Amino acid sequence: MADILVDQLEEGVKRLTLNRPQQLNAFTFGMYSELISILQGLRHDSKTRVVILTGSGKGFCSGHDLKNAGQPAWIDDADQGKAYIGRHAMSEISSIPLLMRQAPQPIICAVNGAAAGIGYALALASDVCIASRSAKFVNSIHNAATGHELGLSYLLPRAVGTQRAAEILLTARPVMADEAERIGLVLRAVPDEELLASALELARAIRVNVPMGIWLTKQSLWLNQGVGSLEAAIELESRAVALAQSTADAAEKRAAFLEKREPRFTNK
Repeated sequence: MADILVDQLEEGVKRLTLNRPQQLNAFTFGMYSELISILQGLRHDSKTRVVILTGSGKGFCSGHDLKNAGQPAWIDDADQGKAYIGRHAMSEISSIPLLMRQAPQPIICAVNGAAAGIGYALALASDVCIASRSAKFVNSIHNAATGHELGLSYLLPRAVGTQRAAEILLTARPVMADEAERIGLVLRAVPDEELLASALELARAIRVNVPMGIWLTKQSLWLNQGVGSLEAAIELESRAVALAQSTADAAEKRAAFLEKREPRFTNK
């Protein structure tokens, strides 16, 4: 069976499930490649409107598999020194948070159980994260002698503030679901049995909006975290508005609103 399952929950809603439950969905090098391929495929997937990312079994993702990760297939020379192999390995793996943010579709992370290492990064790189009450977030990257990778030092301060991020990153203490909700690490914490339903409810609320509008709003949201002025942010938004409003889907959204019905989008 595949280490990452892909299925369609509803029209327009795709689910990605990390699927090594006996290893708490720890990543092998093959899984990194598989996830990268899936995320690259989303870039031109016009039928998928929202993505839900979750894990099978009792945990979301325990990080990198320290025992049975295999070898990175993209490294052409296994005789290179350790530093070179490590650099080549991370250059590929580090594309995952970027691909998540670049995807046209909002990605909802549904964290069931522990999120450590890359699991932590996946939760932070998603557009929205919902956690089960049993979830916890652990910076296990310290076990590899470094406390940050995959964008954690960039993503976490923007989610919870600089001082709180410093304390969490430097001590590697676990953050339980209730605290994660309180400090803004996740949108909300819900009972375990309601996790998928909560993620799906959010996906439906997104799906009723114009596809181009969602794509460009997501793009503006994240690009504007780094722009230098309000003027630049508004200019980016204004260009997005002009493009989104020129679509037939925008007219359909307005008609559906007036007629009190679900819109029927055609990507036109």
